Amino acid sequence: MKSTAELIGADPGWIILVKAALVFIVCVVLTIMSVWGERRIVARMQQRVGPNRVGKFGLIQALADGVKLALKEDLIPAAADKVVFILAPIISATTCFMAFAVIPMTGEVSLFGQTTAMQLTDIPVGVLYVLAIASVGVYGIVLAGWASGSTYPLLGGLRSSAQVISYEIAMGLSLVTVFIYSGSMSTSDIVAAQGKWWYAVVLFPSFVIYCIAMVGETNRAPFDLAEAEGELVGGFHTEYSSLKFALFFLAEYVNIIAVSALATTLFLGGYHALPGLGFTESWLGGWFTLIWFFLKVLFFFFIFVWLRGTLPRLRYDQFMQFGWKVLIPVSILWILVVATLRVLSMQGASRFVIMGFAVGLVIIIMAINILFENAKNKKKNSPVAESAKPSFAVPELPFNVSSINVSQKGGDHA
Repeated sequence: MKSTAELIGADPGWIILVKAALVFIVCVVLTIMSVWGERRIVARMQQRVGPNRVGKFGLIQALADGVKLALKEDLIPAAADKVVFILAPIISATTCFMAFAVIPMTGEVSLFGQTTAMQLTDIPVGVLYVLAIASVGVYGIVLAGWASGSTYPLLGGLRSSAQVISYEIAMGLSLVTVFIYSGSMSTSDIVAAQGKWWYAVVLFPSFVIYCIAMVGETNRAPFDLAEAEGELVGGFHTEYSSLKFALFFLAEYVNIIAVSALATTLFLGGYHALPGLGFTESWLGGWFTLIWFFLKVLFFFFIFVWLRGTLPRLRYDQFMQFGWKVLIPVSILWILVVATLRVLSMQGASRFVIMGFAVGLVIIIMAINILFENAKNKKKNSPVAESAKPSFAVPELPFNVSSINVSQKGGDHA
């Protein structure tokens, strides 16, 4: 059997164009269905009905909203930089589609008589390519805030740049352990390396860190601080309307699908079936693996909606503190642990030695955590020292307040 890289390398140009068109169509259709699904799920969580008028069960409500946006008046503020103002949503919308170029959606399939795989290209640094494209997508938000010529969009753009930088570091560090275990940065090789165990099980801390970081990366609740309505009106897209606003809306949901697809590829075995159901991968000529892939993607999408429907928005200082003081240090520590275990395993150390190292490390971390909590509680419960009180005294008023009230009343009577 040929490898994925060999299958894709033999594709003629027209097959590549067909696959690119299919990926684009699937992303757009998934966006329409995602908007409908999110509104229905959140409505059920809040004991409401949700969209149910436009089409059966309200299925084409998102399509109607898109048509409505397209027919609205397209306004550009007088103080805006018009060229950058127009380019910003285009950058956001195009970069999110580009991330799908290296995502393997199926195994070996037949497309118009040509044996191939549903993946546009397979490069040795595919995961780094996805991270780079995600970084470029941030420029759309930053430039939109700057080009609007307004204060609140600018603050939203600045927040987004700081937010993405912080959580992209944690996201990148969470993937280092995947590279260590698989020995490759190619997405197809990482999927193949999970034939026995999914990395969501083997590298569970990395999986959790990635899931948290991908929510912050996509500006979704409870991390949607770049467009916090209570503070920034609407954030970076306050001045946008019509199709330009629709492009930002499209980019947000395609980004959600993209990070979910990457999580599926790196941690849930990609397009492979659930354990014990491997025989289904040959159904429909191999196309049934596409169903497994999208079922896993929809699982992550449900997590996004669940978080939005249950958690309140964080304060910005809490959000940044969590990224820099919790996620990044934990990621670095976990990388050291995984690298040590990998070296012990490659040097032929017994399982007893490896398990002993892991258990000892867990005990040390628990002990440090207990000591830290005890010190924290002792400091909280200790009485405040006299020297810690303010050294200044509140001056007394130079007059009697009651006399002022009496004089005011007398003046009124006079």
